[in-house]
Amino acid sequence: MIALLAAAALAAAPAPEPQPLIIGETVRLESVGAERSVNIVLPPDYAADPDRRWPVIYQLDGALKQDLMMGAGLMRWGALWGRSADAIIVGIETKDRQRELLPPTSDKAEAKRWPTAGESAAFRAWIADTVKPMVEARYRTDGRAFLVGESAAGHFVVETWEETPGLFTGYAAISPSLQWDFEALSRHPLGDEKRPPIYLSLANEGGATEAGMMRLLESLPAKQPFCFSDRRRQLLHSNSLHGLLPEALQYLLPTKADWLDEYGFTLRCERRGG
Repeated sequence: MIALLAAAALAAAPAPEPQPLIIGETVRLESVGAERSVNIVLPPDYAADPDRRWPVIYQLDGALKQDLMMGAGLMRWGALWGRSADAIIVGIETKDRQRELLPPTSDKAEAKRWPTAGESAAFRAWIADTVKPMVEARYRTDGRAFLVGESAAGHFVVETWEETPGLFTGYAAISPSLQWDFEALSRHPLGDEKRPPIYLSLANEGGATEAGMMRLLESLPAKQPFCFSDRRRQLLHSNSLHGLLPEALQYLLPTKADWLDEYGFTLRCERRGG
C-alpha cells in the first residue's frame, strides 16, 4: 500500500521544466553574395579558466545542418581520450560550395555542371579579412589556427595551403577533390618553400582524384612536414570525413599521451615528411 501511494505521488509530481541546451554562439555575416552563419563552439573549460588561451579549428561546411555537430563531437571525443588537444571550433557555413570553395575551371564539362563555380579566392579573402580577425578579437585564442575541410572543402584547404600558406598554422584536407580543373592544383610548382604542416588523406576515389593526390605527394618539398593517410581500401568518399577527422586532429594538435597506441589511436601516415 505504501509503495502504491509513493508511486502515485511521483506520478502526480510535475515534470521538471526543460532548459535550453546551449553548445555555442553564432554570427550572421555576408560573403560571396550570400548571408551565412559562423558558428563558434567553445571548450567546456573555457569559462572556468579565464587565463587560458586556445587554438582554433576553422571547419568548412560548418553549419548546423552541415558538419558542425560531427566536428564538435569528434573534437570533444578526441580531447576526452587525450588523442588531440582541445580547441575552439569555428564552423563556417557554405551556401554554394562550388562557387565558394573551388577556383575557376577550364574543363567545359565542369563549368557546364557548376556554372557558378570559381570564387574560392574571394571566399578565402573574406575568411582572412573578416572571420579570423573577428574570432581573434572576441575569444581567447593562442595564435594557432587550423583549417579543415573535406571533398571540395579539401580542395580549398590545399589551395589555401599553396596560395597563402601563412594564413593558418596547419591544414587538413580529407579526400580533397583534386580532379577539379584537370587536376590543376596538383600541377602547381611548389618550389622549396617549407609550408605549415598539412594532413592529406585519400579514400577509395580512383580516377583523376587519386591521380591528383599522387602527383601532389610527389611534388612536396623534401623538408615539408606532412602526413598522408592512405585509406583507399577502408573508406569511401561518403565516410572519409567521419573516419579521418579524429586522425587529422591528432596530427595537427598532438598531446603527450603515451597510451594512444594501446587504445588503437595510432596515427597512420603511410607517407610522412618534415
